Amino acid sequence: MQFYFDSRSKDCKRPFGAVKEGSKLDFNTYAQDGVFINSVVLALTDDATGQITRYQLEYKGKSDVATSMFGCRITAPKAGLYWYKFEIFSEEGITEYLNPRTKSQFQLTVYSEDYETPERFKGGVIYHIFVDRFCKEADPGVDTSTHSVYKQWNEPLTLKDADGVYRANDFYGGNFEGIISKLDYLKSLGVNIIYLSPIFRSSSNHRYDTGDYLRLDPLLGTEEKFKELIDKAKRKGIYIMLDGVFNHTGADSLYFNKFGNYDSIGAYQSKQSPYYRWYDFINYPDEYMCWWGVTVCPTVNKRAEGYRKLIFGEGGVIDKWSRMGVSAWRLDVVDELPEEFVEKIRIAVKSVSDKKLLIGEVWEDASNKISYSKRRHYLLGKELDGVMNYPFKDAIINYARGGRSKAFVDAIMTICENYPKKSLDCTMTLIGSHDTVRVLNRLSDYNISGLDKAARANVVLEGDILATAKARLKIASALQFFLPGIPSVYYGDESGMQGYEDPLCRRPMNWDSQDKELLGHYKTLGMLRKKYRSQITGSIKLYESGGVLYLERRAKEHRVVVACNTTGSAKSLNTDKTVKDLLTGNTVAAGAKLADKAVIIFAD
Repeated sequence: MQFYFDSRSKDCKRPFGAVKEGSKLDFNTYAQDGVFINSVVLALTDDATGQITRYQLEYKGKSDVATSMFGCRITAPKAGLYWYKFEIFSEEGITEYLNPRTKSQFQLTVYSEDYETPERFKGGVIYHIFVDRFCKEADPGVDTSTHSVYKQWNEPLTLKDADGVYRANDFYGGNFEGIISKLDYLKSLGVNIIYLSPIFRSSSNHRYDTGDYLRLDPLLGTEEKFKELIDKAKRKGIYIMLDGVFNHTGADSLYFNKFGNYDSIGAYQSKQSPYYRWYDFINYPDEYMCWWGVTVCPTVNKRAEGYRKLIFGEGGVIDKWSRMGVSAWRLDVVDELPEEFVEKIRIAVKSVSDKKLLIGEVWEDASNKISYSKRRHYLLGKELDGVMNYPFKDAIINYARGGRSKAFVDAIMTICENYPKKSLDCTMTLIGSHDTVRVLNRLSDYNISGLDKAARANVVLEGDILATAKARLKIASALQFFLPGIPSVYYGDESGMQGYEDPLCRRPMNWDSQDKELLGHYKTLGMLRKKYRSQITGSIKLYESGGVLYLERRAKEHRVVVACNTTGSAKSLNTDKTVKDLLTGNTVAAGAKLADKAVIIFAD
């Protein structure tokens, strides 16, 4: 029996993708004549309860001379995650029709009726700054001897201390004043959100081991200087996003105080400490729960009332910095946080202003993620506005390296189908971060097998290997900037910075050796993203034709198209008229050849 249903086709399901609770959904299925069908049933399963609701599809006649159509209209149930399949009752018996792509049931995401995400960030560009390494513009005016190793900008990274341990204790002094001095540079890239790595007092250069949530690290500058950054950035149309690290604190902190560096009685020092119940000790005081076994990052008990008050209470972390002018938060390792804790954070953020943005670090499909044996519901309306879109990152890089167009299209459309568009438009579309190999290295063919970290630190891409990586980066970044979500540029990627894994991907910014070609490419992408904002936040169409991958974004009758070729040979463009390549300004004739490892963008 030939039976057909494609959840991504408007002829089969309307509307596309995730839907709002209470909205109407139309399903149409098609069966080729030859087998008598008694009935077709849509079986919808609630992921939370396992309850199945069945809907009878009506016979709607012939879609052509040999194909019968069955359809139904249903009302979307309450917000949640659902799975559906079709049960076909015919003279051959009962047949189940599942998703042919996954060999399992189709997914239906239903979000809350009142779910809204802030519009002002959509269509923008995020610039991700690892603060210690971006720009140092003034003497910090503090005792730098407390920061272990304080280096000059051009000194090499510390890969490990003399005892063989890496402690992330070398500092280059990047600060708020340095970021202020580069606001015009960021504006030239089309940036409207600066995402800062953690800025609170800490003993490490990455500051993911927070020492005091209510104090800025003095090496970065004062609260007055931070407010100046917020205000000057806002005048240029740029908002500030902070990194909220709320799953764990530092062992060297006001709250734990393992090393006695704070004027407090920490949980490590005494069971009488007001912070003692914030942590879970196995064998007091030296054995305790910590993030992935990293003892400098003791895990916090998110049920502790004192901690909850600190994070989302009045005058707490979210309240203080949001009211100062911080416009967005990115939640570190959000899957380590209980859902009700994330809900409380959302309430705290939105109570200051519903125009503020809340994003979470999720590496998988956030619509159906299971964390610690529990399904998460990040994008249904009570938790996040968006997430870090690592599935897009993987798809982009795999394609740019010569992967199949079909695999790219399927990976992208899976996320587009599963996420509410409100969420999708607020996702961070990244191709690199402080946690990953620099994208230029990831896209290169340099063989690092057998090289230890010290050897990898000395690798410099050059010649044909560098040229290939740059060509691939132009493709990857063009896709990144025109796919749904907000492209997130990791500092220095736009100017050709190189480096492998942490800390090699965290070198000081290459202000004196920027790749002007790449920088010009990124500035053009930023300009195009602003110019074609309505199309970029509109509909998406992805397809392959003649070996060329096409990404089409459309708003009403206007569209912009990204065309890429990674096949290994030149391919003809599927254009019936002369177009202008918006990346280079060159005229491209109808049906012209697109070279291998090449990309063009055109609009009509």
